[in-house]
Amino acid sequence: MEWFMKQMDSGVFEIQNPYNGRISRISATPDNVTGIVFWSKDFGPFIRGKYGDRLIQKGYHLFFNFTINSTDLLLEPNVPPLSERLEQLAYLSRRFDKRCIHWRFDPICFYRFHGQAMRHNLHDFLLIADAVAACGIRTCITSFMDHYPKIQKRVRSINGFSFLDPPDDQKIDILMKMETILQSRHIRLLTCCEPELMDLLPLHSQIGKSSCISGHLLIEISGERLTIKKDRGQRIQKGCGCQTSVDIGSYTRHPCYHNCLFCYANPKMRPQ
Repeated sequence: MEWFMKQMDSGVFEIQNPYNGRISRISATPDNVTGIVFWSKDFGPFIRGKYGDRLIQKGYHLFFNFTINSTDLLLEPNVPPLSERLEQLAYLSRRFDKRCIHWRFDPICFYRFHGQAMRHNLHDFLLIADAVAACGIRTCITSFMDHYPKIQKRVRSINGFSFLDPPDDQKIDILMKMETILQSRHIRLLTCCEPELMDLLPLHSQIGKSSCISGHLLIEISGERLTIKKDRGQRIQKGCGCQTSVDIGSYTRHPCYHNCLFCYANPKMRPQ
């Protein structure tokens, strides 16, 4: 976060293309930034550093995609305890516009370990939903794990472990149960990049397609005239509805140490 704030103070980011190595300079002054979208499983450093207060004072609009999944040390070994993450969510909901905070329960995973029955990571969903509702947050975004080759390669080193991909009818059943739980708590369920499942939902379902970076919400909060335009750098063919944006993160320069087993990126072990 200190690196991020230093660049924000300078008003410019230098972004390296991960494929060709080219450097681009991106203006980050308030008049050139409609909003800043933070994605994290741990907003502790952000909160402790009071970075949000500093950014708001500078005139930026802040948005948060907060992934809070069930406790599972096999799948997510290095995220903070669930109670701590829920406390972080409560703080964000008190300090910032609740419309700008989205809860991500993502991804839903199924796996088998040492020949046991199929397991999943939905066991804390109800508990988390209650906490999210108490915070006044009204959006939950979810998806099912994508079985990328690099993930399958990673799990081969774990004796007796395998990820499973259940049939679509089972996934639909899960989504409908999640929707029922969330509707009674005034939370809308949205899916991220699940076009095939969306087509299979019953007609009475109100589950919607997510725009995790929503152009319409950016307009609503910022008051700016913004052209709604999908980000062609994302998975449009898989139903991604995100507004065009600039990703300033880097897996190599700023690695994530959560070391999640299902990560589609490049998780790293934290240096000892």
